[in-house]
Amino acid sequence: MKIAASIENAYKVLDGKRLTESEAMELTELSGSDILDLVSLANKVRERFSPKIIPCSIINAKSGICTQNCRFCAQSAHHNTGIKTYPLMSREEILEAARKVYAEGVRTYGIVTSGFGFTQVDDQDFLSILEILDVLRTAMPDLKICVSLGVLSDETAKALAEHGAWRYNMNLQTNPERYAELISDTHTIAEKIQTIRFLQKYGVSVCCGGIFGLGETWRDRVKMAFACRELDVDGIPLNVLLPIPGTPLGGQGIMQPGDVAKAFSIFRLVNPTKTIKFAAGRETVMKDFQGLLMLAGMNSFITGGYLTTRGRSIEDDTRFLEQLGHFAAGV
Repeated sequence: MKIAASIENAYKVLDGKRLTESEAMELTELSGSDILDLVSLANKVRERFSPKIIPCSIINAKSGICTQNCRFCAQSAHHNTGIKTYPLMSREEILEAARKVYAEGVRTYGIVTSGFGFTQVDDQDFLSILEILDVLRTAMPDLKICVSLGVLSDETAKALAEHGAWRYNMNLQTNPERYAELISDTHTIAEKIQTIRFLQKYGVSVCCGGIFGLGETWRDRVKMAFACRELDVDGIPLNVLLPIPGTPLGGQGIMQPGDVAKAFSIFRLVNPTKTIKFAAGRETVMKDFQGLLMLAGMNSFITGGYLTTRGRSIEDDTRFLEQLGHFAAGV
């Protein structure tokens, strides 16, 4: 009865009412076919408040040799993962990659670099990125340009806004209270939250989510969902950890599809109007269940590959969306 009541109570989100943390925690106790009821509700909430599904593509514009020690990350210099490393790509390389995804119908393009971030405007790599933003805006005016460059200062956040950055990615990754324990102790969650505030100050849309499967608890997942709500971010990318050999989490077990569906659904119910993006783990972890995740409240996904792992082709994902449309109204 308690389980049935927790789902019934969650239907209030469809009427514009908010879930509390305790109510969200009750939903974490669902199992078996009850998870499908939760998925169905999450999809109804998406259809009502944020129905359009938006694919996006990213480029790993600077890879590896990162000074930070994020426990999950293949690009950290603290871990021996054998990935390909290289400095910031040239303007021509980044522009060509943008043209390619644009020609395939993608209108949201993210430039991602490894490293702590940029706090000085006169950094040469940062100046190059500003120039690239200017070129992309001229070449493809309707392309929405996202950037993910790490921690920023007030000054560098302002410069990105002035050069047309549409959205910035700065993930919390997990429950902010356990960031140093679960993610990294070479920088702080406070620095990341301050970066988000700087960007919002200058009108840059913010994409802020995290990773499931780090060894966190259900309380941690719920805490992250509510932290995203409190920050009032615009997009919430959710990743499912694929353990990478050479990282401290290389031996971590893979999260079960049912738990992933439950976590994603709860994020939708806590953040009903936001763009919730299925990022890493869609093909590698969910495999045959990835359609279930798109019916669990997701309304965005990364297509064409990730930072250090391959994804699905844009052509395959376009077909996937067409097929999904037969099952979910509003797709």
